[in-house]
Amino acid sequence: MKAWGIGVAILAGLLVSCSRTPAPAAPALLVSHVANRTPSPEIELGLRLFFDPKLSADGSISCATCHQPGRGFSNGAAVGTGIGGKKGNRSVPTIYAAGHDGPQFWDGRAATLEAQALMPIANPDEMGAKLPEVVAKLNKDPLYTQLFQAVYGGPATAQRLGKAIATFERALKANQSPFDRFQAGDQSAMNDSQKRGWEVFQDRGRCIECHKGSDLSDTNFHNIGVGTDTDTVDVGRMAVTKLQSDWASFKTPTLRNIAKTAPYMHDGSQATLNDVVKFYNRGGLFNPNIDPKMKPIHLGADEQEDLLAFLGALTSPDNLKDLAPSPSGRPTSPPRR
Repeated sequence: MKAWGIGVAILAGLLVSCSRTPAPAAPALLVSHVANRTPSPEIELGLRLFFDPKLSADGSISCATCHQPGRGFSNGAAVGTGIGGKKGNRSVPTIYAAGHDGPQFWDGRAATLEAQALMPIANPDEMGAKLPEVVAKLNKDPLYTQLFQAVYGGPATAQRLGKAIATFERALKANQSPFDRFQAGDQSAMNDSQKRGWEVFQDRGRCIECHKGSDLSDTNFHNIGVGTDTDTVDVGRMAVTKLQSDWASFKTPTLRNIAKTAPYMHDGSQATLNDVVKFYNRGGLFNPNIDPKMKPIHLGADEQEDLLAFLGALTSPDNLKDLAPSPSGRPTSPPRR
């Protein structure tokens, strides 16, 4: 086996180590084989790092603890939970489409995906580690020593760590959804309710004004009123730009696999997609800085149901299992845990 080939034996060890921590069970999918595929050493290294709790200060959580494959690479909770049970103040965004999604995080404080990949590792409320110590730990690990040498021609560094994780995240993609097939000309890919919902999405609902492009996001920042009625308002993008015009503005999320990533909004305050539709239907929550696009749209009950049906048509499997094939070229079964 080449040094960079993750394969079954390596992944099995990773899965066993994850089973002692809150990391999700879904990585068992990673041992699936895809015929006639050339694996990327850098993607496989990034994948391994993403699922490895070794990157946290106490070895208890990995990136995948919050970004769980079975939950659309979110965590199914209102906010993230870090080491020692520490709670964040924002929900966990999916990493689908992160690679071409402009500034990262809800407030855009990371200019690149490489920069974003390192911030949760060093955040005391998330993975709580010190980057120099993480890098030293990786360089003492014989396997990681081989992998970084094979991929980058040298030892692990913070820059290479961020680059590897970002490369994996860029490679992770949602496959074709019913909506994609419909857009490609397959009229049977969506049912009548979903088709009507697509019309509502474009016209009466005006959703497409912000949720546009291939990932249904303008990658911009908007104040729609979420959380502005609380005693401690999250100022969002304003904390980064220092501009009053960015007060309580947050990034437009992708709608890829949106049905899998409840609860919703930057604070997880909307429990269901039905709640989200109703929130937009009444024009959000008025505040002095609300986006001028936010106005009541007065959709009827049937239109709301159709819009929800359309959002369901954005659901699809992803390519996670394609990113770490068996080096033997044979299909394998998940290791026992």
